[in-house]
Amino acid sequence: MKPEQKTIALIFALLGWFAIIAQFVLMLQNSVTFLSETIIRFFSFFTILTNIMTAVFFTSQAVGKRKYRAGVLTAVTVYITIVGLVYQVLLRHLWAPVGLQKVVDELLHSVIPVLTIVYWYRYEDHRNVLYRQITGWLFYPLAYLSYILVRGYFSGFYPYPFVDVVQLGLRQVLINAFFLFILFGIIAFLFVFVGKYIAPVSHAS
Repeated sequence: MKPEQKTIALIFALLGWFAIIAQFVLMLQNSVTFLSETIIRFFSFFTILTNIMTAVFFTSQAVGKRKYRAGVLTAVTVYITIVGLVYQVLLRHLWAPVGLQKVVDELLHSVIPVLTIVYWYRYEDHRNVLYRQITGWLFYPLAYLSYILVRGYFSGFYPYPFVDVVQLGLRQVLINAFFLFILFGIIAFLFVFVGKYIAPVSHAS
């Protein structure tokens, strides 16, 4: 891996960890429930889990020597792209953060997704990413959905309004989830397609 790539990965990792840690501190400061519940809720957001995944990936790129197999970066990019798209379309209008919260909000939902796409474009081994890998990439959102539905059933807390069974009912939540999975599949397909036919092949080592 070239020094330039490691430097870029380190900068992206630091931005990601700053946003995650700052969001955790802000959530603790504005907590209206027990500390343990606040911590569990923090790690119940797809945004947080995916940004942690992305930060871990960039950290490993910055400090590690092993190169990931083709498709790992694409999967991470698909996940964080979904974070950005869903927020911009469905969630941004629900609140108006200010101060540090606004900075963190933009980092988690806008800046990090865009930077990850740029990194993917430059450094993924595009030609060796396979369409059949997409099925495996869907396990993460499926596991996440299962977790929040089970936990929500017992706690009454659902991290996003479109998966709130209390307000919408299970049938509508499952319909919403179905369309989100369709979106996952479409975005994943597009990344693989674009990687093969448009984006340059990475020669990073």
